[in-house]
Amino acid sequence: MAAFRRWRADRPFLGGLLLTLGGAEILVTQKASLKVVMHIGMQGLAGYLLPVLMVICGLLILFNPAQRLFYSILGVLISLGTWITSNLGGFLIGLLLGVVGSCLTFGWLPDQEPRRRRRWLRRNRKPAESAKTVESVGRP
Repeated sequence: MAAFRRWRADRPFLGGLLLTLGGAEILVTQKASLKVVMHIGMQGLAGYLLPVLMVICGLLILFNPAQRLFYSILGVLISLGTWITSNLGGFLIGLLLGVVGSCLTFGWLPDQEPRRRRRWLRRNRKPAESAKTVESVGRP
């Protein structure tokens, strides 16, 4: 379990996971079989192609985080493209999962220290510091 936590901390795990789940959800909502898609033409094929590309981008974010910016921009564009090609982006659920996951990935920084909870900061703040911040905020 500790090895998985270390591995997860070294990459934008939640963003890649959400992008992958968004693509998978859109694929699940596709009702047409592959035979029907071939008769419809390229528009129908794009309905399957874009969610597959979303899943691939999400997995590449997880397993190759060095290129996360490119994959996240590509993921957001593909997610927005599913609005037209795939049942309104998987009835908006897959679209939103893909966009949020891509945005989380884009904003992830590799060497950032974990945030501390506000409760922990308030508890460990010195009394002089809290009085000083109240005075500076109180009046212009």
